[in-house]
Amino acid sequence: MFEIKYVKNFLFLLVAIILEVIATSTLKKSENFTKIIPTLITLVGYAGAFYFLSLTLRTIPIGIAYALWSGIGIVLVTIAAYFIYKQKLDLPAIVGIAFIIIGVIIIQVFSKSNAH
Repeated sequence: MFEIKYVKNFLFLLVAIILEVIATSTLKKSENFTKIIPTLITLVGYAGAFYFLSLTLRTIPIGIAYALWSGIGIVLVTIAAYFIYKQKLDLPAIVGIAFIIIGVIIIQVFSKSNAH
């Protein structure tokens, strides 16, 4: 069973992922940092994402934290791009994303190196 500090650090990781997804999704709207509001959202989002990612490293190994952060982030950014920018996905992209999701599940369910 997870101790409260592990749950808290996984919540920090979730916040880091959400902030990174917001920042990445807004990056396109910043138009090479020429639009002030999207640029500020992007910069604040990335700064917050890295801050919260650093907090997770108290109990979650960096390799596992980064694998979860990047894997879940890829899936969420792809979903956001589908709805915000009307990005279409072909079958190989969908299969690849499914493999990422499967990888995240394997790490969470079966890995003994998840938390120390």
